[in-house]
Amino acid sequence: MGKNGFEGVVVGLSGGVDSALTAVVAVDALGAERVSCVVMPSRYSSEGTQEDARELARNLGVRLLDLEIEAPMKAYEEVLADPFEGCDPDIAEENIQARIRGNLLMALSNKFGWLVLVTGNKSELSVGYSTLYGDMAGGFGPIKDVFKRWVYRLLRWREQQADGELVPPEIVDRAPTAELRYEQRDEDDLPPYELLDQILAGYVEEDLDDEQLVRQGMPREEVERTIAMVDGAEHKRRQAPPGIRISTKAFGRDRRLPITNRYSAGGAAR
Repeated sequence: MGKNGFEGVVVGLSGGVDSALTAVVAVDALGAERVSCVVMPSRYSSEGTQEDARELARNLGVRLLDLEIEAPMKAYEEVLADPFEGCDPDIAEENIQARIRGNLLMALSNKFGWLVLVTGNKSELSVGYSTLYGDMAGGFGPIKDVFKRWVYRLLRWREQQADGELVPPEIVDRAPTAELRYEQRDEDDLPPYELLDQILAGYVEEDLDDEQLVRQGMPREEVERTIAMVDGAEHKRRQAPPGIRISTKAFGRDRRLPITNRYSAGGAAR
């Protein structure tokens, strides 16, 4: 942060484990006085997740900004009303929310000299479960090489070291969700993280193919589905910010593949 001329860092807090761990790491590394957190609720955000995010910020002692995104969402809906006429709402509308949040964080970065910390983990980065120019917008990814199961383990470990409650327990206990549509859950779109991380560890870090993973007892359908998502998200990972490497094979430096090749399963951009 200092060597690149930033005055502090800023983190978008969602009330989920990834942004919580990112904020905790930032405070431990820099001190609360140089960390700002932003809560950006939409019509799909539950009161529980937003209040947990605010409570975490209070526990950490950081500056907290509360920015509603309903007005810019409505503005986008009005601008896109004609070209979207007759189309059912889908991922396009979901991702607009993430991009509004990314835009707000980058505006704060420009105005106050804050480095935007991206909160995506390795599981999501692997399969492309993130939004270009949305939650991928920023300058540095502290947990980009941390699988989802390790995010939970690290948060629980850090809570044990704290003097009093640090992370609201609901953040760790709640089913993971992006909250970009009503009643959304990550496992509506992905295999359960327990299985997903096992497949990703084998495919991404150990270079195992689908047959080798199946022989280890993993279900073929989920193995093939996951590999297709990983291969189809290479172009997105090329646009992700740098981050801390903690594994034997991290994206961006150790595992390099063509963005497109004839053998890839492919996939549509999110």
